Amino acid sequence: MDFICELDLAIYKVVTEDIAETEVIITEGQLWHIRERHPDLSGDVESYLRETILHPDYILATDRPHTANVLKRFTIEGKGFQLVLRLKTSADPTGYKNSVITFMSVNRKRWEQYLRNRQILYRNE
Repeated sequence: MDFICELDLAIYKVVTEDIAETEVIITEGQLWHIRERHPDLSGDVESYLRETILHPDYILATDRPHTANVLKRFTIEGKGFQLVLRLKTSADPTGYKNSVITFMSVNRKRWEQYLRNRQILYRNE
């Protein structure tokens, strides 16, 4: 399990008011999955994760409880990225952490579709 960053509660309380801690992690299994299934993500994936979580462009509602769909566009190659983040609440078992579920690039068409069809909880002005 790798530490990614500390969560900014002021940003992420739009998903749920009941966030039990600030530490965000990713498991080795999830990191392996991201690198294997999304080879277009090169370099230091963890720095992309950190930047996306700390400075999201958008946070969108999902069908899953306590889960955020976080969008971030990087100036490098103009790519957009989607990160799914599960937030730990007081109802979760001891030992659970805020964790990255997956991370992938998103083409412009899908990005615009997300913004049209999903509830926007947060927008970086």
